[in-house]
Amino acid sequence: MTPREPGRTGTAVPAVPRQATGAEEHGDLGPGPVDVLLTVNGTLRRVTVEPRVSLLDALRERMGVTSPKKGCNQGACGACTVHVDGRRVLSCLTLAVSCQGREVTTVEGLADGDDLHPMQRAFAEEDAFQCGYCTPGQLMSAVALMEEGHTGDDAEIAEWMSGNLCRCAAYPNIRQAVRNVRDGAAAEGER
Repeated sequence: MTPREPGRTGTAVPAVPRQATGAEEHGDLGPGPVDVLLTVNGTLRRVTVEPRVSLLDALRERMGVTSPKKGCNQGACGACTVHVDGRRVLSCLTLAVSCQGREVTTVEGLADGDDLHPMQRAFAEEDAFQCGYCTPGQLMSAVALMEEGHTGDDAEIAEWMSGNLCRCAAYPNIRQAVRNVRDGAAAEGER
């Protein structure tokens, strides 16, 4: 059966044969892999990826850094949140090649050896996680919102954490953890 031209009945549009380019034989349908140098959690890493590979896939599939999670893969859930040069980004929407020469921090990079980051300690103390799937992204966003100064009250914390979804609904505990770190940081500053 021959496809018909949209909007016109009775007029057949001839099928156009696909031209063989030779690329199909070799599996090379893109511009080809490139080397990307980036610092991940303080360690300089080289990864070879196609230019269309997301930072999330480069981290998880090529470098074995599994804390950023692939939730929606559309930038809607925040499970893949990492820091690039100190700013939070959704790694599923960030191309790995755009991070050339940049500092990438995942939840593994928050702790200093066995000494947990204050936000990690607060999440544990406040039971700010249940299944744990979203926890790495939640932690990365919570650390970022502290640094961005968006911790005035619960409404502000909720607004600036709204890009991170938790199916278990641990939101009150997450906000409490952020408040604990905020209040502890304020108390540290007063000393």
